[in-house]
Amino acid sequence: MATTNQLLASLARQSLAPAARPSIAPIPRFLLPLAAPTCQSRFASQRSGGMVKKAEKKRKTYKSFRSYDLSDQEQFSLCDAIRYSRAIEVGYPPTDVKYDIAIKLKTLKNGPVVRNRIRLPHGVKSDIRIAVVAPENSNIAAEARTLGAVVVGEESLFEQIRSGNIQFNRLICHSESEVALKKAQLGKILGPKGMMPNAKMKTITNNIKNTMRELIGADEYRERAGVVRMAVGQLGFTPQMIADNVKALMKQVKADVGALEDQIDKKIEEVVLSTTHGAGFSLNGSFAPTDEKITPEMLQGPM
Repeated sequence: MATTNQLLASLARQSLAPAARPSIAPIPRFLLPLAAPTCQSRFASQRSGGMVKKAEKKRKTYKSFRSYDLSDQEQFSLCDAIRYSRAIEVGYPPTDVKYDIAIKLKTLKNGPVVRNRIRLPHGVKSDIRIAVVAPENSNIAAEARTLGAVVVGEESLFEQIRSGNIQFNRLICHSESEVALKKAQLGKILGPKGMMPNAKMKTITNNIKNTMRELIGADEYRERAGVVRMAVGQLGFTPQMIADNVKALMKQVKADVGALEDQIDKKIEEVVLSTTHGAGFSLNGSFAPTDEKITPEMLQGPM
């Protein structure tokens, strides 16, 4: 007969043994739920090791400079524009203030430009300093010095230009020194300053005397980005003096535009008067002030 200890040991073994799992009959396949679709991650296609970016939208390009509708824009008579400009320039030294004209042209970007020289009825610039490219120690060089040239020569003048010692703002070349000027290759220095001599502007010449006299009383202008800009007066000029200069410049620019009609279609679109420190005023072509209490005589002389 089993002892008490044996019975207890038998019961302990039964309690520690894992319970048998009931057997489950397999579920028919048609009763199983449909499998959930797997999430798919999509990536942009890669080329040359980097992500392909969307093609950037190209900015619209224009073959001609932009034009604006002036029908709703306020425009001013010359005297009104001078009156408002003088009010802006109060407090500035009169000698530091100049009136400028900007002539906006309707034209293509890649075409011939307007460029010329004009002698205004009332001269504006008085600080003209002329240098002359001429053979060293020649009669031409001596004549240029007598006429008031600040620098004369060939290699000596070229060296000053290369070193940045430019003490002049006008440069003319005698035809005998044209070859030497070309060999010096100074176009990169003088070109951006608008001082490179050329036959079209008559700054390569046989007659130094006539050219210097013309330069002393004449001013150059050139179309840049569809606009011709030029100083037409000082603060002490009367409205009539400014009007004379504006008329002379407009007449010359119209002739220049007409000379290019076989090559390009150019038209004068707008004329704007401004001062050194002031805003621009679009002109309507009239002269008299709109305020009856204001006369042209009130708009002259230093303030």
